[in-house]
Amino acid sequence: MLNLLLLLIGFLPLIYGANLLVDNASSLAKRLNIPAIVIGLTIVGFGTSTPEMVVNIFAAIDKNSNIALGNIIGSNIFNILGILGISAMIYPIVVKKNTTWIEIPLCLLSAIVVIVVANDIIIDRADSSQISRIDGLIMLLFFAIFLVYNITLSFKEGYEGDMEIKSRSSWLAVILIITGLALLVAGGRIIVVYAVKVASTIGLSERVIALTIISIGTSLPELATSVVAARKKNADIAIGNIVGSNIFNVFFILGLTAVINPVSLLPLSNFDILVNIATSLLLFIVIFTGRGKSINRFEGFLFLLFFVAYLVVLLAL
Repeated sequence: MLNLLLLLIGFLPLIYGANLLVDNASSLAKRLNIPAIVIGLTIVGFGTSTPEMVVNIFAAIDKNSNIALGNIIGSNIFNILGILGISAMIYPIVVKKNTTWIEIPLCLLSAIVVIVVANDIIIDRADSSQISRIDGLIMLLFFAIFLVYNITLSFKEGYEGDMEIKSRSSWLAVILIITGLALLVAGGRIIVVYAVKVASTIGLSERVIALTIISIGTSLPELATSVVAARKKNADIAIGNIVGSNIFNVFFILGLTAVINPVSLLPLSNFDILVNIATSLLLFIVIFTGRGKSINRFEGFLFLLFFVAYLVVLLAL
């Protein structure tokens, strides 16, 4: 119980550190006259995925592939089934922006890329399967293309993000940025260390811990952002936050993780990767074949039901 408590406590500095980093990096960027478009798409847009990134960097350094892969796949599944499900139940999500219609297929593509690069035994008839450093570099190139596309499109059409930048002096912003980074590092380290201890203590695998407790915990910023957007009836931000985060998680965070240390694949991990593909495909089908390109309250309830069913199957395996 102590190990579990310390694991959960680790999320406090992780999430608070991410907020400090985003708020003050945005403030400093504004003082340096960096356009709001760039701030919104980089610092603010990617800030919600900072917890996943820090946890994965530590997992890569420790050569813990179960946590590195489980955190990303679990976060992406929870983002769609859990967070979009809750958001749609608060207020139906109607997709209006054309950019989202491009990002949703990209989200599905990112899920497919993972299963392709991770299955060397099946595709290359290799002795083992892993996401290698070369695979990681390719994923980072995908991310670079996605980032350039977003910035170019936003300069052309205008940035529509719901972004409030706090005004702070440069020296205070720098101090708080460093504080935020320190909290992120501390929280990330606590989570990785005690996740391993909890797994060994209660008999659950590190993969299951990563796919449940860690992935949901690191997705709390996305949950907060999308729920607030849904309450404000801002559907584009609610869904854009999720699909953008999923693309960022795979192409940047998982790519970076593999570059630091190759991510090995366990046989059971293919089940989680297939669920991730099915989840992204479900979102694609609901948005592009349903009426009015939307996720209604009933569909949101089904998303949550599917997520609970996945957790039940996950714990039963």
